Amino acid sequence: MLAILSPILVFGLVIFVHELGHFLAAKAVGVYAPRFSIGFGPAIIRFRRGETEYVLACLPLGGYVRMASRHDAEAAFLEGGSEEASAKKEDDPDYDANAMIPFGPKPVPEDRWFESKPLVARITIMLAGIVMNVLLALVVATFLALHYGQVVVSSTVVGSVRPVVGAPELAQLQVGDTIRAVNGTLVNSWNDVRKDIASSQAVVAITTQRGVVNIPLRGGMSPDSVADGLIYYLPPVIDSIFPGDRADLAGFKRGDSIVTVAGQPARSWTDMVDHVGASPDRPVTMVVRRGSATDTITVTPKALQDVDPATGLQRSVGKIGAGTRDPSRKESIGIGQAVVAGGRITWNSAGAVFKVLHQIGSGEASMKQLGGPIAIARASVAAAKSGVDELFYLIALLSVNVAVLNLLPIPILDGGQILINVLESAKGSPFSMRTKEYILRFGLIAIALLFAIVMYNDTRAGFVKLFGWVGSLFGA
Repeated sequence: MLAILSPILVFGLVIFVHELGHFLAAKAVGVYAPRFSIGFGPAIIRFRRGETEYVLACLPLGGYVRMASRHDAEAAFLEGGSEEASAKKEDDPDYDANAMIPFGPKPVPEDRWFESKPLVARITIMLAGIVMNVLLALVVATFLALHYGQVVVSSTVVGSVRPVVGAPELAQLQVGDTIRAVNGTLVNSWNDVRKDIASSQAVVAITTQRGVVNIPLRGGMSPDSVADGLIYYLPPVIDSIFPGDRADLAGFKRGDSIVTVAGQPARSWTDMVDHVGASPDRPVTMVVRRGSATDTITVTPKALQDVDPATGLQRSVGKIGAGTRDPSRKESIGIGQAVVAGGRITWNSAGAVFKVLHQIGSGEASMKQLGGPIAIARASVAAAKSGVDELFYLIALLSVNVAVLNLLPIPILDGGQILINVLESAKGSPFSMRTKEYILRFGLIAIALLFAIVMYNDTRAGFVKLFGWVGSLFGA
């Protein structure tokens, strides 16, 4: 049941909200919308209220709002067919003599066609789905932030300093430095440190017990990148060990204090993580202190795929299955702070999607990162198993993805339709039927290729296992 219901909830809610945006905007500006459908193919549930038929179809891979369209009939098959072709006959039990086409004989008034509306109204209709997806993500992220509160790290001690391009002054800070003020404002937690750095303008001034470090924000460099270059201090002491993992098998114990890693002093937990992360599937020797005694342990970190925070690209890192004590605590927040936090989460999620798309377009990242319906279904099940909060976080993330992808200038998608309408308005007349046919074909090919790629990515691992199993049967 979990495998069935969680993908339906994730897909269904995101699709419903997107199409509801188009529908409400169309109704608001007076466009006739005879059908609101979630899914494609044969209808599971179908009913009519007022002048609109509401449909739940059997293929939950999308949805559509069918709007009266005189000049775009060649593309109408994508969203349920043209009104005239699907008009009901008098002997049809659903025929309504007082209704407009397709439910009855009355023609659709000229002012109810999509094309009869001003450009601003048409763009509003096409943007409404994207806006609704962003609002869904914002609402979900806000309530999650309100539920969880904020994580506060009381320490202001520096545990690691990462190189930041364009900010060489950051290297003046050292592990163990206590940050006392940022831009002249006293700080009491790491949250204060990040917040005050993020609000910096031309210079970030960090005051420690050793003096003041001024970091100019050159060339439009974001203050957030400076904040990301600093990591708070965690003692190099093991607090938890995952049973059966590399650290457990190597003989580490809870309470072990790490003295050196690969011959280098471990000044903080981050030092140890950096050495281990740089040695996937390669032995690492550590000296640990247990009480008054020391011991030497060699462990081989297992290789795992992770995202490089500096580049955003996938990389192989080493993990041993050990953790240190979490110094953070949770504090409740008000609705205003929750909205700000939800907005930040939504904004960062959208930025991450744009970044991945840019990296794929520039060749920095592989198309293998793209996932389709099967990947989303798997993620939905995994999130549902982790709890309701994880499931709704996935909904917010997917909603942002849908919003961003629909902005792409590809015909059929909202961004492509907006571009076409703007170009037609600038031209002063609609494109010819032949031009629209070519545009439609390009859009169909682009979407078909994208669908083929994501479906291949979704099923590649399964086929590899299948072919390996078949090969083993024949001794290959």
